[in-house]
Amino acid sequence: MVKIKASGGGRFEKIGSYSRALRVGPFVYIAGTTAVEPSGKLHAPGDTYAQTVYTLGRIETALQDVGAELRHVVRTRAYFADIKEAGDFVRAHGEAFAGIEPVSTGVEAGLTTPGMMIEIEVDAIIHDEDGTIDYGED
Repeated sequence: MVKIKASGGGRFEKIGSYSRALRVGPFVYIAGTTAVEPSGKLHAPGDTYAQTVYTLGRIETALQDVGAELRHVVRTRAYFADIKEAGDFVRAHGEAFAGIEPVSTGVEAGLTTPGMMIEIEVDAIIHDEDGTIDYGED
């Protein structure tokens, strides 16, 4: 069975011994991802919409790193600094997942950096257009 790990270069990944993306067979898990740029600077402090768009771009790259695509996403979870900002997340999520429509959950949570508005994690299952899953078994 295929097992692939990918790093996103996050500041806690090495210390915490975790992967940004992990694929086991057709199942893909993307760790909580935020809008921290490679420089370490927070992207668009205080702007939930802009951070969501940026974060979903990072997630798309992490999916690609393990052989998946946005179309394979089956679940998203969003953690909000302020749940009142959920509308901006919903708008950006709708743009990214139009026609895919994964299940989604949002909760309010304490985030690690002032101005950080959103953290997103996703689960995906690699499947073909009709939903058939190749488990890689002979």
